[in-house]
This record gives sequence, C-alpha cells and structure tokens, in this order.
Amino acid sequence: MALVGMMLLLWLLGTSTAVRAEAKVITPDYEPPQVVYDFFLDDPQKIDAALFWIRSLINPLQASPYNMDPGLDMDIVVIIHGTEIVTVAKKNEEKYADAVSRMRYYSELGVDFRVCALAAEDYDYAPEDFQDFITIVPSAFTDLVHYQQQGYAVIKPEVFVREQSLESIR
Repeated sequence: MALVGMMLLLWLLGTSTAVRAEAKVITPDYEPPQVVYDFFLDDPQKIDAALFWIRSLINPLQASPYNMDPGLDMDIVVIIHGTEIVTVAKKNEEKYADAVSRMRYYSELGVDFRVCALAAEDYDYAPEDFQDFITIVPSAFTDLVHYQQQGYAVIKPEVFVREQSLESIR
C-alpha cells in the first residue's frame, strides 16, 4: 500500500508541473517613497552596485503606471559613511568617474547625498574636498535616527561579490 501511495504522489508531482501557469505580474498602489539609504561599504569599488539599489527604486516608480517624478514625488537620501566616502572626494573623481556621474545624475533628480563629518575626519577630508552635490552632516547615525523618526524607510545595500556568471547559475 505504501508503494502505491508513493507512486501516486510521484505521479501527481510530475503532472502538476504541466498544469502550472506563469508568474502573475501585479502593480500595487504605492505611496510616494521616503527612503534613506545607509551606505557603509567595505570596499569603495562596491559603490557602483550600491547605486543600482537607488535605480531599482526610482526607475519602476518613474515608469507606467506610477509615473512619479523623483524630484517631486520621491524623498530619497543617501548617507555615506564607509570606505565609499573616497568616491565623492574631488581628488578621486577620475578614478570613480562612472559612480560620480551617476550620483550627480541622481542628485539632479532630487536625491540628497550626505557624508558623515566623523567619517570625513577619519579620512582627513574637509568639506571643500567633496563634490558639489554632497552635504556634510555631523554624524551618519544621528542622521539615520532623524530620518527614521520622520518615518523614512531605511535601506542598507548589501553588495556581494558574485563569483559565478549569471549564465552558469541560471
């Protein structure tokens, strides 16, 4: 009897895959976002991947059916206080040109990029050492607390180094 039950179960599992429908696409109603990104990266090269987290919020909400304007409908703050601080130092602009260009673009869309003064001090940077789209704040942590108290969602990008190609893991 157990063998018959096992065979029936295997048959049901085998046939159920043929009946499955494709994934359902939904477009939920979203309120204009209030988001603070907590950038604290262990390698400045990871800034490029972390910036995709901003794109992943802005792009879908700019598109139909939402049609939100980042400058008018979205309140996005990025607090920089890890090794990625070197990417917004003027002296490193050439080395991190792509990241600086993307941050400048997001800044023009209304994203507020902030650097922790304590972290800047650790790197021996003064306010004049930073790109013109940067705002210096006394502390990353006091800023994070402030925005959380205002109801902002906190997003902390986790950037992993992928060791396999997408093709090999698909």
